[in-house]
Amino acid sequence: MQTNLVQQFANTAEGQEAESILRACVHCGFCTATCPTYQELNDERDGPRGRIYLMKQFLEGAEITEKTREHLDRCLTCRSCETTCPSGVKYGRLVDIGRGLIEKELPRSPKEKYLRWALTRVLPNRRLFGLMLRLGQVFRPVLPEPLRSKVPPRKEASPWPAASHSRIVLALAGCVQPSATPNTNAAAARVLDKLGITMVEAPQAGCCGAVNYHLSEHDRGLEQMRRNIDAWWPAIEAGAEALVMTASGCGAMVQDYGHLLRDDPVYAAKAQKVSELTVDLGAFLLKQDLAKLKIGQNPGKVAFHCPCTLQHAMKQNGVVDQVLRKAGVELAETRDKHLCCGSAGTYSVMQPEMSQRLLANKLKALTIDNPDRIVTANVGCQMHLETKAQVPVQHWIELLDS
Repeated sequence: MQTNLVQQFANTAEGQEAESILRACVHCGFCTATCPTYQELNDERDGPRGRIYLMKQFLEGAEITEKTREHLDRCLTCRSCETTCPSGVKYGRLVDIGRGLIEKELPRSPKEKYLRWALTRVLPNRRLFGLMLRLGQVFRPVLPEPLRSKVPPRKEASPWPAASHSRIVLALAGCVQPSATPNTNAAAARVLDKLGITMVEAPQAGCCGAVNYHLSEHDRGLEQMRRNIDAWWPAIEAGAEALVMTASGCGAMVQDYGHLLRDDPVYAAKAQKVSELTVDLGAFLLKQDLAKLKIGQNPGKVAFHCPCTLQHAMKQNGVVDQVLRKAGVELAETRDKHLCCGSAGTYSVMQPEMSQRLLANKLKALTIDNPDRIVTANVGCQMHLETKAQVPVQHWIELLDS
């Protein structure tokens, strides 16, 4: 694709990166076949190719309008298009850059500003989110159905193992997971303990930075990344062999630390090391001796939902399936595995109508084989699916902790 960026963007690092990505696109349109919003709306501007053109026009000096931003806001950033693209276009990076630059050029309405501000201040704050969730759970029985379904019931965590092993891996508690699905990391720690591996969390580490970064608060997101690196670094220097991610949304973000902080003179090398050590829990377990793991309670037929961040961003499609099969889990048949469930971080709040359409589609696809339960690999997907699913929804690692 030929480009002619205006001077305002041509001499910036972000502009040059965006131009490189734009030039990789050959207009083939393969991406439209796997884009969830294009499949629903059949509008070129609501598919990757159309959005690429919209961002190109903006970077070349065209006036940016609310309509243009609406099409970009409607993108899930699921990155299914990246998996499909024969030219390797890094669409996820392009849309982050484009949205960030447009945010500076076109002010939002007070209502939109407040909603985005609230999301970036509440969700990444582990204590504040936990407090608000607990209040919601207390009053859940008397809430109207639309609100009640969005408040997950309170869950308890299994005890963390007391034993300590020579093999150490790091885990990220994150911001939402400790209060919404507290058993995820606890179950992972117990499973790894059976394999002679100790999982530890760094208390000072918090939100991975994804919420702020994807809502165009790039500087705030980068600061959260630096804080996490500082929190993990002593354990990394002490020999921790991996940073094992139990939430693929966070995993996808942390794997990008090296790229996003590549120009930071203080953190570039450390960020690259962190990204190199980052691995999804499924990929890590697949390299271990799974014969030591035995499922105590039969979970029945299980439908696995592979989050977009796991299959399209971390490129780990099919890995968790292998782990579950090796552990003796009976997997149910599903369809449209490449399509998003509609959670997509804050998307379910920002774009509720489209999110609900995608959720309904995904639940139909996951239940064609009448599974006894649904499992997934990301807290956002788990909470979103749980709002409408007719069977239990949990993190897949909990099956191996039974």
